[in-house]
Amino acid sequence: MYTQLAARLHREMQADSGLSLTDFEVLVRLTDQDEPRLRVGELAQALQWEKSRLSHHLARMQRRGLVVRQECPEDARGAFIALTGKGRTAIEQAAPAHVETVRDLVFDQLTEDQVDALAAIADCVLDRLNETE
Repeated sequence: MYTQLAARLHREMQADSGLSLTDFEVLVRLTDQDEPRLRVGELAQALQWEKSRLSHHLARMQRRGLVVRQECPEDARGAFIALTGKGRTAIEQAAPAHVETVRDLVFDQLTEDQVDALAAIADCVLDRLNETE
C-alpha cells in the first residue's frame, strides 16, 4: 500500500505542479518555520534523509530557484537552506491539489472509525520507532 500510494502521490504532484514529492517535502519543512529557512543538518534530520542525499536534492532545487543556500554568520562551516519566492509560490500552488488527492485516495475511502484506528496504529508505530532510535 505504501509503495503504491507514494508512487501515485508522486505522479499526481508531478502532473499538477511540476514538483516531485520530495521537493514538496522539503518545501513543507521550510514553510513550517517562523522564518522559512533551516540549517542543512536540521533539515536532514527533519526529513530523516542522509546528508548526501539532501545535498544532491537541494542542489537540484537551487538550480530551479526553489531554495537558496545562505551562509550562517554564527558558524562559518554551517549554512541555511531558505525558501525563495518561487519556492513559496510553488508550494502554495501545489498544496491544494495534493490535499485533495490525499483526501480522495485515503480519507474519503475510510469511515470515521477507520480514520481513528489508522491514527491509533500510526501513533503506536511512531512510539516504537522513537523508542528504538
